[in-house]
Amino acid sequence: MSTETSLSSTWTRPDDFIKLQRLKQKKKQLAARVSSNNNNKRPELDENDKCKLLEAKIAQKRKNPFAKSTDGAKKQKTDDSQESSICELTTTNTSCFIRETPTRPPPAKLVLQKFDAQAFAKLLHQQHAAQADEEDDAALAARQKHTTHLPMDWCLKTRVRFFCPTELPATQLKTSQLASGLTSFVRCFDTNHTDSTLDISDATRFNQCTYYWQHPHLPWLTLFPRSSKENNGITIGERERKALAEEWDYSFRGLFQLLRARQCPYFYLCANTFTVLFRAAGCGGRAEMHALVTPSTRGMRNALRQEGIEYSMPLKRDAASGGSPNSSLTEEHTNETTTKVGENCTKEGTEEKPAEDDEDDDDDWLESLGVDERELRRIKTTHERKLQAAEMSEDFSDNSLLLIEGVECQGFFSYLLNAKSTISSVGRLAGVPPTLLASVAFPKATMQNLVPRSKKVRLDGVDYHSIDIKGLILPTFLPSVATLLCETRQMFSATLASSVNTLSFSKATQKLLESSPEDSTAPGEEDIASGQVFGEQNLSECGLLPAVVGAICRTGQHAVGLLERVCYQQGEGYAWS
Repeated sequence: MSTETSLSSTWTRPDDFIKLQRLKQKKKQLAARVSSNNNNKRPELDENDKCKLLEAKIAQKRKNPFAKSTDGAKKQKTDDSQESSICELTTTNTSCFIRETPTRPPPAKLVLQKFDAQAFAKLLHQQHAAQADEEDDAALAARQKHTTHLPMDWCLKTRVRFFCPTELPATQLKTSQLASGLTSFVRCFDTNHTDSTLDISDATRFNQCTYYWQHPHLPWLTLFPRSSKENNGITIGERERKALAEEWDYSFRGLFQLLRARQCPYFYLCANTFTVLFRAAGCGGRAEMHALVTPSTRGMRNALRQEGIEYSMPLKRDAASGGSPNSSLTEEHTNETTTKVGENCTKEGTEEKPAEDDEDDDDDWLESLGVDERELRRIKTTHERKLQAAEMSEDFSDNSLLLIEGVECQGFFSYLLNAKSTISSVGRLAGVPPTLLASVAFPKATMQNLVPRSKKVRLDGVDYHSIDIKGLILPTFLPSVATLLCETRQMFSATLASSVNTLSFSKATQKLLESSPEDSTAPGEEDIASGQVFGEQNLSECGLLPAVVGAICRTGQHAVGLLERVCYQQGEGYAWS
């Protein structure tokens, strides 16, 4: 029964089963014949015949006592030969079954491994990868905005990369191209609208955009960003500190006078703990000269109030808009306890006396209840600490940005010249004055340049020409290069990396442009256009290209934005996000 069940499990036919039985019988008979022949070949020995017995022993092969037994191997070989013959017989008679079920590779060995959470997560998300990519592309397309002009981004950039399917301007310059680019930058020439013998190739114009002015310049120090690790362990003597401070004082005074005369559209002051953006009248839609300071602290704001400098915080969150509930109260409380300047000071000064009277009444009421004086002092100190903590909650953040404009900007300039916190005396770059950065020349400034690197890349089977630039990139660099590429290329794209400490400059400018129509008497498009033209006319002699001046003074919707990726196509305009 066992044989029948084994054969039935392999789906053999009766005819095949009979043939297999006959084949087994023939093999048994063949094996019996072979064994009988081997026994007959052995010589029959007579015990009395010693000579024949000795010869037979000599003829027999001596068995090696250390050899392995080969009986199991012989049995395995005979079994394999029998199975192979059986398989050949079954395959010849059951070829139809083999054709229907083709042979498969042997199954892989199952090896148990330790549980890997990351590999398991990848396996789960593998099926949704394509869908997630499509959703990301859709979200990116939704974030992109389309305009006919390039918005202005007032934050400093640290890296930019341009891509174009056609060849970009050459970075390996000839002698005439390098000389013409330097001359055009230093003399503020617009090579397309001036009659001169200078080279006007694309490489020359691109080279002209890669220069800027900086003070101080110490080659062994990294002055932007000032928190670089390369500045560790560097000390400056007292004599050097005094010389650097005198040079910086003269340079800062000259640069500020250029700004007041509208000969310099803007400049940056980068200190160890804060950054200031000074802009001339007409820039960013502001009719007066102004300064943006980020980040600020409670101590810095108190120092400005003591100096009588009025300021505003355009990015500060109110309690109604989801900010901390004590954020608006803290400024009022601190303003009531310090000196008041301007209109805000007069309003807060009128509210100071009622607030003090209320506090006296509260104290008298608590004393009438029998509260001890020590308990009253403890209540007052805890209340003051809560107000201070609420005021300091936004320190060193984008929401702590300060806007100082008009006459107050002159007072802030004097404050920076005389404040001890302007030049740090401890920590990194101790004794080194703040870094001054501008797009036009100013006293004691050093001309710096960006080093572009061009290469060819392949993306999605398409070859692109790219230019990669690392370093300090001013806001006017991108509009200048975009104007050049729009005139000579049909399409291009750019990716940018911004300095995190200066992102609030663009946020504040954008918010001020959006809120200015609401604060005023709702000016129309004609008033906005006239203000923009007025600003461009005032800055016509600042040394920048007319297209760049127009971008600086542009007002209205999408005039300012945070740029991370820019795409341009001729006839359609810009797509940016």
